[in-house]
Amino acid sequence: MMENSRAIFVPYLVGLALAFGVLGVIFAYSEWKMPAEEVVAVDTFDAFADVEVAAKAAIVVDLTTGTVLYEKNADAQLPLASLTKVPLVLAVSEVLRGDDTITIPYTTSYIGSAERLERGEVWRVEDLIDYTLIASSNDGAAILAAAANSKVQDRFPTAPEDSATLWRMNSLAADLSLRSTYFLNVSGLDLSPTQSGAYGSARDMAKLFGYAASASASLFASTAAEEMRLTAASGQAAAAVNTNEAQGDITGLILGKTGYTDLAGGNLAVVFDVGLAHPVVVVVLGSTRDGRFMDVQKLVTAARASVTHETAE
Repeated sequence: MMENSRAIFVPYLVGLALAFGVLGVIFAYSEWKMPAEEVVAVDTFDAFADVEVAAKAAIVVDLTTGTVLYEKNADAQLPLASLTKVPLVLAVSEVLRGDDTITIPYTTSYIGSAERLERGEVWRVEDLIDYTLIASSNDGAAILAAAANSKVQDRFPTAPEDSATLWRMNSLAADLSLRSTYFLNVSGLDLSPTQSGAYGSARDMAKLFGYAASASASLFASTAAEEMRLTAASGQAAAAVNTNEAQGDITGLILGKTGYTDLAGGNLAVVFDVGLAHPVVVVVLGSTRDGRFMDVQKLVTAARASVTHETAE
């Protein structure tokens, strides 16, 4: 009996040893073949990490990639003030040519105004647009809207006869899917102590200004100038000084527009190139009169650093 058990047990041990030996070889081979676990470096660079702005809302968008580089309350609906003049110019330019002329109405009111559009002067549309944008002229906005009104109504028969230009501005907002944006007048001036002339979000304005810069860059080229001296067709001259105090500090500026009212506070939107044909849009809403320029300069600097870092990788 013992002999039989031994005869069975010994081969069993030998088989077990062989099995473990094979497993050991397999394990050793697999250890040798498996590469060491790769350590993936995580890029923690954030150019906006230490950026603080006074604005209630802000956004920075790389228009080439569509990437939102920074945002703060970007969907909050806030008063737009004179940012409104950009969609006004887009609407007017659809029906008026640059070399068309407009006579400044004798009914224009100048009470409390420092603007220099004299009654009876004859202006080219192109020059009046430049003046309106650079000087942020509310009189200029009203005159442009009135001059375009009948032609807008002819082009869009469903537009109301007495406010067709304003209607087209809102129609453009709808075409661009600006869901938080609507215009109650053509200049953005407050209608009352509690109601603004226009409302929108920083995200909407980034989309609007990006569209304006790409579709009609030449129309807004004057906004990159510090000042312009314009001459009316009737011979009178007028100086327009840019209301954008950050203009000279933004290299590659394509489009810029200020806005300020009691309800809006300080607004500013700019489109600029960070490289060859690489535009970025920066929008701040609800800052202070001076703070809007500092806010934008901080965001422009951070945007350049961010895009440069991404491009270098």
